[in-house]
Amino acid sequence: MKEAEQQHGSKKSGGLLQKYNIREFFERVKKLHGDPHYIAMGMAIGVFVGITPTMPFHTVIAVLLAFILRGSKAAAALGVWFCNPLTAPFFYLGSYKAGMFIFGNSAPFDIKYESVLELIKLGMDVTMAMIAGGIILGILPGIGAYFITRKIITRIQLRKTAGR
Repeated sequence: MKEAEQQHGSKKSGGLLQKYNIREFFERVKKLHGDPHYIAMGMAIGVFVGITPTMPFHTVIAVLLAFILRGSKAAAALGVWFCNPLTAPFFYLGSYKAGMFIFGNSAPFDIKYESVLELIKLGMDVTMAMIAGGIILGILPGIGAYFITRKIITRIQLRKTAGR
């Protein structure tokens, strides 16, 4: 009986943890400082990189690109949260299919590949195809993230200045 209660409790806390992570994400976004374009550029970069099959290097790549493209490094680091254990398998499968379509290759794909390091074992042609596919798939969500984030940050900043 205790074991069942512990398992039920862990499921319940897992749900709370997910809600907490979503709330924490939005609270961190609200606390970002800077021009709406600067923040939105960082978020767009983070979302874009998060879709590419470059795990465990998402944050490093996103922050580096944000530095180069003059976007918010903090927003870029938050944007990669778009890729998580629930979304990563879909991003990887989509990257695989898009990359294989672009390059005209075919190779076995297993959803278990969780990092670019594991993908390299399939061969560089598959790895490069998946990265190319991820780049293609990341463009539209990145653009969408830019405009959504810019609008949200502008509203947040207007509310802050109106409340003073």
